[in-house]
Amino acid sequence: MPQLLRVQCFNVSRDGFGTGEGQSLERPFGHADPTPLFSWRAATASFVYRTEPGGTRGLDDYLTRDHDHNIGAEIMGRNKFGPQRGPWENHDWQGWWGDNPPFHTPVFVLTHYERPSFTLSDTTFHFLNASPAEALARAKEAAAGRDVRLGGGVATIREFIEADLVDTMHIAVAPVDLGRGERLWDSHTDLLDRFHLESVPSASGVTHLLFWRR
Repeated sequence: MPQLLRVQCFNVSRDGFGTGEGQSLERPFGHADPTPLFSWRAATASFVYRTEPGGTRGLDDYLTRDHDHNIGAEIMGRNKFGPQRGPWENHDWQGWWGDNPPFHTPVFVLTHYERPSFTLSDTTFHFLNASPAEALARAKEAAAGRDVRLGGGVATIREFIEADLVDTMHIAVAPVDLGRGERLWDSHTDLLDRFHLESVPSASGVTHLLFWRR
């Protein structure tokens, strides 16, 4: 089976924004409250941060479980890793996720500035100044035959789409508007020249958009 580049469980607002304006250490999503974007996943039995029994077992749970299925590496943009810009001045900052990041695979962070790799638990972060195609080649090698997840943020996903490297995408559209921030699309129909699409509404109120390469 070919290795796929997959976008999994990426959340956008009804008006197409994946994050708000004004990202900071205290507010990873800028002005936007992330709760309405992520609440469908948080309610599932398989949510990675669930600490108590229970949770839903329907469509939302199935797609949440698929987030990690057959994933051997992740690619993310620098803005997903953290709020710093420019040269890395504080190597003590090791991402939003604490000592046990939820990736459990090699992670390749795209950046224009060098930084040494480091490992937290079973996740190793590598920092690449590379084109999308070069980054994907590195990630596929590290994934050892499994798929590569493209984790975001918005600008990174758009860059890989434009490079025609994305094979499948699951985008969850929440019934809220953000008004400003980083926009994935003006309309999801803009991508239909590149992808087939199936739209699946959920009882949680989100609409799951499933794209696969034409």
